[in-house]
Amino acid sequence: MGKRISMSTLHVHAIRETYLIRIFQVVWYLSGSILITASNTKPNFVLLLADDLGIGDIGCYGNTTIRTPNIDKLANDGVILTQHLSAAPVCTPSRAAFMTGRYPLRSGMNSCGRALALNWLGASGGLPRNETTFASILQKQGYSTGLIGKWHLGVNCESLNDHCHHPLSHGFDYFYGLPFSLFHECQPGGLLEMDAKFRAQLTLVTQIMAFAVMTLVIVRYSNMIAINGNVIFYSALFTILFFTTWYLKYGFIHYWSCIIMRNHEIIEQPMKVERTSSQIMRETLQFIDRNKNSPFLLIVSFLHVHTPLVTTKAFTGKSKHGLYGDYVEEMDFMVGSVVNAIDNAGLKNNTMIYFASDHGGHLEVKDGTFQIGGWNGIYRGGKGMAGWEGGIRVPGIFRWPGIIPSNAQIDEPTSLMDIYPTVVNLGGGELPKDRIIDGRNLMPLLTKKSPHSEHEFLFHYCGTHLHAVRWHQKESGAIWKAHFVTPNFSPEGAVGCYDIVICACEGDHVTHHDPPLLFELSADPSESNPLDPHVDPQYKAVLNRIKRAVAEHQETISMVPLQLSFLNNLWKPWLQPCCGTFPLCWCDKEDSNVTEILG
Repeated sequence: MGKRISMSTLHVHAIRETYLIRIFQVVWYLSGSILITASNTKPNFVLLLADDLGIGDIGCYGNTTIRTPNIDKLANDGVILTQHLSAAPVCTPSRAAFMTGRYPLRSGMNSCGRALALNWLGASGGLPRNETTFASILQKQGYSTGLIGKWHLGVNCESLNDHCHHPLSHGFDYFYGLPFSLFHECQPGGLLEMDAKFRAQLTLVTQIMAFAVMTLVIVRYSNMIAINGNVIFYSALFTILFFTTWYLKYGFIHYWSCIIMRNHEIIEQPMKVERTSSQIMRETLQFIDRNKNSPFLLIVSFLHVHTPLVTTKAFTGKSKHGLYGDYVEEMDFMVGSVVNAIDNAGLKNNTMIYFASDHGGHLEVKDGTFQIGGWNGIYRGGKGMAGWEGGIRVPGIFRWPGIIPSNAQIDEPTSLMDIYPTVVNLGGGELPKDRIIDGRNLMPLLTKKSPHSEHEFLFHYCGTHLHAVRWHQKESGAIWKAHFVTPNFSPEGAVGCYDIVICACEGDHVTHHDPPLLFELSADPSESNPLDPHVDPQYKAVLNRIKRAVAEHQETISMVPLQLSFLNNLWKPWLQPCCGTFPLCWCDKEDSNVTEILG
């Protein structure tokens, strides 16, 4: 006879089966969760780029009077870079290097003339289509990509609306903001900035011509001298045509270059500067909300702190540094709003946030005798100065909880160009193999897996001219910088080019040094005491090594069309974006109540 199974034994078996089923369910659930997590492991990237912000303008870099609690907290929660460097001292080439990971000389995004950046929205220069941005690589990896704010890398090439330089042609799914840049003329009644001296000369010539015509009229009708009426007529006609030609270009510049676009559509022409910051904030928060369930790349390119200093009422008069301080504190609030949006969306641990400036603060910009530009701390020089630290050393902050340590500081040389290989690597893409990428992946440095930056040499260009070279001598820890060319400051004794507002790269505006000036930045970050080439025993050896590096670097440079050449940087009416029929360009498709966002 078979064994009898007791009720208690059956009960035990039933419990065991229940547990096995539960365990199987848990394993199935966890395996599904792992698969879901694996499909969403790509991090998000939020890259915050200020405009003309000096490294000395924010608290975590030493400022004790302008309040920047949100940027300071970002630094406290992550890593702060003390030797973060832009690849150029002005907007257009610096941003081109940021987007491509390459010195701007390689893409032609510079000039051998006076124009250091794009001067007109209706110009044909811009970021070439054959350049590969990190946005285009991430886009192919399934990322939603957005740029909100300033672009300043061109729009059209050969025809109206070909949009060859537009953000949507360079890897972005969404664009909202200024295709050009903010400048004084964008604020009606503000200071003159664009070709101000040349415009004054044109005005004077026009006045002289008008006076000459009036003199001819008076002489003719007073019968002092017999003058043919045709002479007066054609003189007057020429004067009117001359005035109309230049005034159409400069008198309506805020219509031509101060516009807001959403993708390819013009939203405001001209822009309403008093509400632009709120519009940028609204678009940023909406982009995060729309894309929070899938990997995204978002670049927020602030207009702050480029002049004019148009600050909302909520921040006006609140800082100890006048309107400039108000503007910085408003930007800090905007940074905090972006960070809060990421955290509140549950994306904190899966989002790398980066904050930097495109170059140093602008020392020479003034309203009368009052400086309204940034402060570069202990560093010499500022915007437009490619060699001096104040023009190229910028804030650099990373936050990524659980991946990047908090409250950490890195004193190694890094570059804005490093963002390119860093985000491409993290986003699962591959670097282009058909070109040189000058940036280096920062993750080994940021995660403390490597004690040193991969940069041994960094080359500091002003336009197409090599002004200085930095050598990171890793064995000794010393950082050397040789200046081959420096701008001539004016007036005498000043640290800036106050006579021409922004320093030039060549000609009578610079001094060529032979032998070069050599500084040990690790001991003399203010570049106050150059080594004596006749006395210091290290001078010759260090300079010889730098010169060899320059020779090796120059062998990698290929000549390409200069996008900022005189012809490419001319205003071309047939390329002018226009909301309407040129020259009657005007529209306002925005919500007038948007100012409440920062109110």
